[in-house]
Amino acid sequence: MLRRPLLTAAAALTLMAGSAGCGGGPGGLRPAVALDLKTSTPRATKPLDSITWNLPYEPQGLDPIKSFNYAENTVLSNLCESLLRLTPDFKIKPGLATKAANPTPTTWVYTIRDHVTFWDGSPLTAQDVAASLDRHLDPKLGTWWGDYFQNVKSVRVTGPMKVTVTLKKPDVLFNQAMATAAGAVEQKEQMERTGENFGTPRQGVMCTGPFEFTRWRSGDSLTITRNDHYWDRDHRAVSKSLTFRFIADETTAVNALRSGEVDGQYFYLPPAAIGQLQSSPTGTVTLGRSLSYWALLDSTRTGPYANREVRQALSTALDRGALGAAVFQGTAPAERALAGPAYWGYEKQTFKDAYDRLPHGKADVTKAKALVARAGAAAKGKITIAVQGSSAVHEQTGNLIKATGKQLGLDIEIRVVPVEQYGNLYNDPKARRGIDAFLSTWYGNVPDPLDAYTVFLGNGDNNFSGFQGVDADLRKARATADPAARARLVTQVQRGVVDDVTWMPLNNLPVILYMSDRVTGAVPSFPYLYYPWATGLGGR
Repeated sequence: MLRRPLLTAAAALTLMAGSAGCGGGPGGLRPAVALDLKTSTPRATKPLDSITWNLPYEPQGLDPIKSFNYAENTVLSNLCESLLRLTPDFKIKPGLATKAANPTPTTWVYTIRDHVTFWDGSPLTAQDVAASLDRHLDPKLGTWWGDYFQNVKSVRVTGPMKVTVTLKKPDVLFNQAMATAAGAVEQKEQMERTGENFGTPRQGVMCTGPFEFTRWRSGDSLTITRNDHYWDRDHRAVSKSLTFRFIADETTAVNALRSGEVDGQYFYLPPAAIGQLQSSPTGTVTLGRSLSYWALLDSTRTGPYANREVRQALSTALDRGALGAAVFQGTAPAERALAGPAYWGYEKQTFKDAYDRLPHGKADVTKAKALVARAGAAAKGKITIAVQGSSAVHEQTGNLIKATGKQLGLDIEIRVVPVEQYGNLYNDPKARRGIDAFLSTWYGNVPDPLDAYTVFLGNGDNNFSGFQGVDADLRKARATADPAARARLVTQVQRGVVDDVTWMPLNNLPVILYMSDRVTGAVPSFPYLYYPWATGLGGR
């Protein structure tokens, strides 16, 4: 847990300007401070009648197939359980399925837990599970978890409490994804009855989790209440109810936290006022282990940024240490790969050895200039990088990238895209026209580096530049059940992605959790997005 002063804006800009102007500096993987990343917080000592939590925006809905984002999953993880459970220490364990059998490379058989009921008292059945998974196969519904279901051929009830998923070809990520919202189970009857209103403020959801949906006042708040009949006695909620506020304005949210009006919040980027939270006399900041990272995503096939040596040069010259210290105020260590240590859920030594061999030295402007010289005429012309408006982290990172490029003779223009339009860059090629790269937070969902690199499949929706260099190894890895063989393939993929710099890793993004001194017990690590993180939340 950290309480530390905020770097002033002037100090931050001075540090960035200084680091961009020298050939050395703390550009390796040394964070500004030694981070002690947590997976738990002190246990609550008493229940509370009500707790207030803030979300950075109002959820678009609570339908699990459309829940691929922070606010939605922060709520849903306490409501709708999945077949498997991703624990706070990044282990995958049984959830609503007591067993996941793999009798053939293309078959997964799930044994559904007995004596589980929905909030209305009706029993959980295999039909509910099959209906929930089958929705991901309906193109009319448009699941956001489609990457995990791309190889699914059918979902069938094959016994009183058994569901069989048949794959078109082996895919090791499918079963792991059943520990995320991709494997969430809802009541079939309510889904059919409510239709398009399922997951909306009017209808909510009907699930089996430790909290139940109570009330959603659009534009104001969403309340969930303890499920006193929850099947898992070890994870029954401590406190009675949890009300989520939707305070989007960062300054207002920080003031509400410091005043005690709101008991807690997760941040996926550090707020500009994080120093005020870290030094708050009324609460504490905890940094948690995470699968999230900060990166510059290549989105062009033409111009100077389409040249690999230009991308390598910019990456080589960037001082990630200064970026972590100044922009992220000591909360984000520099990163050398998209899949850092938190992803290593198997074959840890293989991944560590490969990770240690990746380029990770100090910012080297001399080497970077040589790369630009080698690129020659290909390095000439404007490079346009998009940043999100109303975000100090985006704009300050963009300024550092521009200053670094100027040292190398690269003509970099920073284009500020309004926050309400920035999301279009991910799904609309027209929105990316004229933009060579854009800044993004990103995360995989399960502790397997393969999950982080699947975005680079040749036909992938998120492969914005059409990078083809690792497609064959990715497909082999997804079909490889043997962990050792898969790890070797994935490290080859990792090296190819790092060498091409199609996505440029900048910093690891720990979970930032703030809790008032009134409460404790929330899960501070990344699995809070899929694990019932609020069950332990209670009074100190």
